[in-house]
Formats: sequence, structure tokens, C-alpha cells
Amino acid sequence: MPPRSKITTLPAEVKAWLDGALVEGDFSGYEALADTLRAKGYDISKSAIHRYGQEFEDKLAALKMASQQARAVVEAAPDNEGAVNEALMRLVQEKLFQLLMAQDGRIDLPKVAKAVAELGKASVVQKKWQAEVRDKARAVAEAAESLASKGGLTGATVQQIRKMILGIAE
Repeated sequence: MPPRSKITTLPAEVKAWLDGALVEGDFSGYEALADTLRAKGYDISKSAIHRYGQEFEDKLAALKMASQQARAVVEAAPDNEGAVNEALMRLVQEKLFQLLMAQDGRIDLPKVAKAVAELGKASVVQKKWQAEVRDKARAVAEAAESLASKGGLTGATVQQIRKMILGIAE
């Protein structure tokens, strides 16, 4: 196994500075970054910074692409009921379960437990949000029904309006 990168052992504030400098410098200027780190008391070669920078740039590019794709999906198919979020939560649950089964006890259980707890919390928040949307749609439908019947609309028209409003929540 290769030795651990010196960059991963940097203090959090120094690593955060390096990450910011890499992004600001468009992932170039590794020699200057190495000199600056040396001046701060950290002897890290420009090659090590370059290797780290390439990996960091790849991760950042993948994250940007995923964000752009997610935005495009949301724009193309708005998710008023949170179905995409619910599907993602189920996928993460499935992957966590597979991970637990495959690791034979060689897993960081506290991290997995935290992930499961956060996933459960997200699921509860999602269900609460869905219920709130349904309740608001029902209230709007009832208010529209009341106004429409006072305004002289036929019963069929009132029901059609009600169905259109409730269609987003049921």
C-alpha cells in the first residue's frame, strides 16, 4: 500500500486554504503552492500537490456535472411530490445495507449508523413535507370550490377545478 499523502495530514485550515488556492488558480501553479506551504512549515513537493490537485479537480468536475444533471432533471420533470428524493433515499438505504453485508464487520459502524440516522431524519422530513403539500392543496381546493359555487359556476366545473388542484397532491 502506498504511503499516505502528506496533504491528508495537513491541519484542516491549511488544507482548506490549499483547496481554495487550487480552485482559485484553476488547478495550476503547483510550484508556487509548494513554496507557500514550505514557508508555512509544511514540506510538500509540487508533485504531491499536483497528484492531489488532479484527484480534487476530478472530484469537483464530477460534482459539478452531477449538479448540472440534477438541475436539468428537475427542470425537465418537476417533482412536486418529492418522488425523486424518496427514490434517492431508498437507493442510499439499499447501498448502505449492501455495504454492511459485504464488509464482514470491517466497517466504520459509527459512520454508517450516523448515515442511517440522517437518512431516517430526511425520510421523516420528506413525509412531513408531502403531508403539508397535500393539506395546502386540499385547503386551496375547498376555498376555490366555495368561491366558485358562489360565483355561479356549475357543479361539474367546480369539481373539475377541485380535481385540477388536488391532482398535484394526490
